[in-house]
Amino acid sequence: MKNFMEKLLCVFFAASCGIVCFADDSSEYQKTALNSPDRTIPVFYEALKAKMPFALGWKDGSDPVAWKASGLQKARDLMISYEDVTPFNMIVIDKEDRGTYIAEKIVYNVSAESRTLAYLLVPKAADGKENAKFPAALMLHDHGSNFAIGKEKMVKPFGNTDEDKAKLDNATAWSQRFFTGTFPGDELAKRGYVVLSVDALGWGDRSVAGFKTDSQQALACNLFNMGTSFASLIAQEDVRAAKFLANLDIVDKKRVACVGFSMGAFRSWQLAALSDDITAGIAVCWMGTMPGLMVPGNNQLKGQSAFSMLHPYIARYLDYPDVAGLAAPKPMLFYNGEKDGLFPLTCVGEAYAKMHKIWAANGAEDKLHTEIIPGGQHEFLAPQQKAAYDWLDAQFGL
Repeated sequence: MKNFMEKLLCVFFAASCGIVCFADDSSEYQKTALNSPDRTIPVFYEALKAKMPFALGWKDGSDPVAWKASGLQKARDLMISYEDVTPFNMIVIDKEDRGTYIAEKIVYNVSAESRTLAYLLVPKAADGKENAKFPAALMLHDHGSNFAIGKEKMVKPFGNTDEDKAKLDNATAWSQRFFTGTFPGDELAKRGYVVLSVDALGWGDRSVAGFKTDSQQALACNLFNMGTSFASLIAQEDVRAAKFLANLDIVDKKRVACVGFSMGAFRSWQLAALSDDITAGIAVCWMGTMPGLMVPGNNQLKGQSAFSMLHPYIARYLDYPDVAGLAAPKPMLFYNGEKDGLFPLTCVGEAYAKMHKIWAANGAEDKLHTEIIPGGQHEFLAPQQKAAYDWLDAQFGL
């Protein structure tokens, strides 16, 4: 009883002095607040996840038009640093005959700050045909911590110089690993599409010898210090690439797709939401809910590569399927692999379910195709490529 009264008096005294007093005055405390040195998260991460507001996320019963207007404005505010209207000023510096289409090395202004090399595949049917218009596809490459190649992952590189041959060897091995030995962009060119493939900053011709996984931390930090982000710069340049492609004389503006694998899939559904120039999209092996990916062991917790897809503060407003949903009612196809360890199936299913609600609210659920490939790994194999491109042909009336 004496001890109790002493504690009670302590509480009253502390309160009168403006001191916070806890009921448990033991000396126990949380000595270790981090879970591991790698992919570090606080041990109380579940409590933090529970506070993720997604204030502008899709809610059942939302008006789809009003929701898209407010969500898209916020997404563009957070993801796009400024509106860039720099003239593209394209020139062709090399060509290669690939049967039914011509591969061109081109240079153009991807931004006000960067003039960059890209690959453009043009159907031969365009030759000599005045006012001919073709469907188009912007190919968005993956991350893979393979920085020596970028655009070459999606479109077969040239093989004229020693540097080209080194890229060809690298890209061929990459193609065999992830794409059943094909180059996805070339497969679309064979179908009569105009195809564009560009390096994101840090890959291919926009990288530097010795740039590696750890280098991304400094790049991301420096971009933060300049008031932007790695992810924002990539998103803004993808929007520019889409506009460049859509405005080529030989491209049908109503049939411009974006196609991406892995990080490129993230870029694809993001771009379909942000860009009015994109009219359909394919995203392979990147979708899930944000809380569902914030689990021990996931790559999103590793830093480094995650910075290329990390928009500061986006979680205050929109989850990943919300951002993708801003593309509705555009036709969109999503594939995830059943055995892709990077994307837990539960959160993939939750993301798919939310997106289907959004497309349904827009009266366009038939325009959204989501599929978990049985036994599928982190890959875009030939059968899935054919099925995806058949689907795209159907959306474009080809």
